[in-house]
Amino acid sequence: MPETRASLRHLRTSPTKVREVLGLIRGREVDDARERLRFSTRGPAGEVLKLLDSAVANAENNQSLPEDELFVVRAYADEGPTMKRWRPRARGRGTRIRKRTSHVTIVLSRFSDDELDRRRRREEATGPTRRLRRPTRRRRVREVEEDLEDEELIHEDAEEFGETEEDGGEDVALADVPDVDDVEPIEPAKKAPAKKKAPATKKPTKKPTKKSTTAKKAQKPTKKATKKKKDD
Repeated sequence: MPETRASLRHLRTSPTKVREVLGLIRGREVDDARERLRFSTRGPAGEVLKLLDSAVANAENNQSLPEDELFVVRAYADEGPTMKRWRPRARGRGTRIRKRTSHVTIVLSRFSDDELDRRRRREEATGPTRRLRRPTRRRRVREVEEDLEDEELIHEDAEEFGETEEDGGEDVALADVPDVDDVEPIEPAKKAPAKKKAPATKKPTKKPTKKSTTAKKAQKPTKKATKKKKDD
């Protein structure tokens, strides 16, 4: 089967990080791979998405292959040149900083004839399963302009025939509207009688018992009384 490739060289990202993103799209359809890269939170996902679009453009322009019949057959990242830098540390020492780069390659291929026949039969039975591409900015602006033109034409037609929004409603026959006197009043729903609560039983109160009288203690004579007795 014909294959189309696109490569990106000297990407300022380590190959290990890029390989994690390439593993998401390997063996997937083009539409599915785009969705996975668009919603991926990995750093190199944006660069890989641009590379995938470039590979699809190469297939369409160079080999006249439609986008619906393509899938990612291979995707790999090779290690590129590493730039060395130095960071000063204590006691006059220095540590090496490695700024790694990578060469990314994506290869697209066309589905086999048997696979395409199976997909066509499935679409005929269950409907098309192709995901629509996200509309571009120009396409969205064009759709908005077309909607505004359609609204202006509708207003112009309404003014020509003398129709307005107030007169556009449907007429209702007065015979269909019931009179107020003929309408039977709706009786309010009767509430169920509340259940009477049983009288609360009073608890027997205890009678207070009489306290036993205690003998009064003999009062001691005060100092004034003792003085008077001595004078006598």
